[in-house]
Amino acid sequence: MNGRQTVINHFQQVFVFICISLLFGCSANNLPTLPTATVHPSLTQDISNYRYLIGPGDSLDIYVWGNPEASGVYTVRPDGMISTALVDDVVAAGKTPTFLARELESQLSVYVRDPIVSISVQNFVGPFSEQVRVMGEAVQPQAISYKENMTLFDVMIQVGGLTDFADGNNARLIRVINREQKEFGLKMDDLMRDGDIQANVDILPGDIIIIPEAWF
Repeated sequence: MNGRQTVINHFQQVFVFICISLLFGCSANNLPTLPTATVHPSLTQDISNYRYLIGPGDSLDIYVWGNPEASGVYTVRPDGMISTALVDDVVAAGKTPTFLARELESQLSVYVRDPIVSISVQNFVGPFSEQVRVMGEAVQPQAISYKENMTLFDVMIQVGGLTDFADGNNARLIRVINREQKEFGLKMDDLMRDGDIQANVDILPGDIIIIPEAWF
């Protein structure tokens, strides 16, 4: 009887699991869908005109010459703004450090005579539109900060290369061109496993690399 009761309990558990799965599955299918994500193209369309843009999470060392009380290190908030000792809610994200320095000089002129501001970035994160994201069968899939003249090989070194299950020659690169997402094929097996340098390509800020799993 104990063995029979165990079998009955097992089938009851399976039945309940199937019912719950069907319930949640049907509920999800009946939910309204969200609109497609807004495309935010990078300002860098060519590797020769790259300029670093400040993003949320960056630490900015802001120095006002001759006015240490107006200087300090500030972290860009998730909303892309900073608040300094004298100026509140300044939009920093999406701007170059030099451009932001000139804006701060204009706003600080209310409190400081002829202010001279210099800004250095201590923690490079950058806005999402300027990051390179690697998804799928990389050893360490992640979003990485773009660096000048970055190539596919540089990106793959940073994410630890391909996994043993990767179908690298069917990988795709998604890039926003004229506010439209375009897909390009990559030959990552040729590059990473065969050392074919011809398969190396330039990477731009905002690129998304998707590496599928191989079907054996």
